[in-house]
Amino acid sequence: MKAVLIQGDGIGREIAASVKEVSAKLQTGIDWEEYQAGAQYYEASGSLLQDGLLEAVEKDGIALKGPTATPIGKGFRSINVLLRQHFATYANLRPVKTIAGVPSRYEKVDLVIVRENTEDLYKGIEYMYDQDTAHGIKLISRAASERIARFAFAYAKKNGCHKVTAVHKANIMKMTDGLFLESFQKVAKEYPEIASDSVIIDALCMKLVTDPSQFDVLCAPNLYGDIISDLCAGLVGGLGFAPSANIGEKVRIYEAVHGSAPDIAGKDLANPTALLMSFEMMLKDLGMNDKADRLQCALTDVIAQGKETTADIGGHASTTAFTQAVMEKL
Repeated sequence: MKAVLIQGDGIGREIAASVKEVSAKLQTGIDWEEYQAGAQYYEASGSLLQDGLLEAVEKDGIALKGPTATPIGKGFRSINVLLRQHFATYANLRPVKTIAGVPSRYEKVDLVIVRENTEDLYKGIEYMYDQDTAHGIKLISRAASERIARFAFAYAKKNGCHKVTAVHKANIMKMTDGLFLESFQKVAKEYPEIASDSVIIDALCMKLVTDPSQFDVLCAPNLYGDIISDLCAGLVGGLGFAPSANIGEKVRIYEAVHGSAPDIAGKDLANPTALLMSFEMMLKDLGMNDKADRLQCALTDVIAQGKETTADIGGHASTTAFTQAVMEKL
């Protein structure tokens, strides 16, 4: 089968190479179609995406993406947002779980964030009202809110999760967040076997850092989902251990959500764990559960043993050495 591999910026090329080696070792049979996208490609070509990339993703229906850089305050739009909106990948799935060998303040974290991916302030509808005032529009629809809630409950049911929690600020944003919460509560009635509740976003942040074990599945609008996804990654060691999937009706894009780390690019120092974990999610969705489980066990064994880990978790191994250690465990 064919799948698109988008290398991205900075360390993207190196960690993408790790995935290709592991994929071959696992004998997945995946034929990678490689494309370029990101700030480096833009500087070289004047285009954000390599010609044919969108068509290849649409044809294959599945892609694995490395990190891409986005300028702050000016310049081109986020490639992540561009791809999500183009392919209507309405659900962002972020599992968060403690890993033995990765420093954490918590003994056990095991939760999932389901983030609405197409609306909210991330729709990017903003303009200058006058030279001193900028306006941004927060867009929330009933259809998208019910769709993401239904996805969250279906995920919980399939994966044996016991509770789904809506994240909102409906006490202040009564129309937009109020509509999101109302839609969630309507869908919750379709799943009486799964517990549901809701929490205000600022209270959630406090509760997450106090006791993350009280949460199972968090269902959030776009902006809040983005913020708590990174917060939760910090609970388990950082973005280097945060896999992600963007899921639509016809296309799924799996990606590492950490940055492109230009300071270590090309130095064989990057930790490929997040992209390998995203690849593991991809394998499960393709029905290759045995191969996904083998990869998960290999990753956790190498990290727990600590002999061939990268510098970000206290080791001295190169990207190449870490990848080789994982493949030996397979």
